[in-house]
Amino acid sequence: MPIQIVDNSTENRFEALVDGKVAGFADYRLLPTKIVFTHTEVLPAYEGQGLASKLVSHALQASADTGLRVVPLCPYVAKYIDRHPEFKELVDAEEH
Repeated sequence: MPIQIVDNSTENRFEALVDGKVAGFADYRLLPTKIVFTHTEVLPAYEGQGLASKLVSHALQASADTGLRVVPLCPYVAKYIDRHPEFKELVDAEEH
């Protein structure tokens, strides 16, 4: 099952595509220096395959690569950051 993660900026979300179809997404609000992750969802047919983890990891790395601070309002993104300390430095201290 090849997975492709893309930034669908017109929909303000990172998407996980499986065979070209959206299998999950991480919604965000983009601010001048921050990205606010608001919701992460994996469609039921794709649950339990580690898709959300791959999606959020990619989204956080993309945020780091562009120099954005992260505001993890989404509980899944917040838990992911807690479990992966390499991303903790991205969290905007004023917002978290």
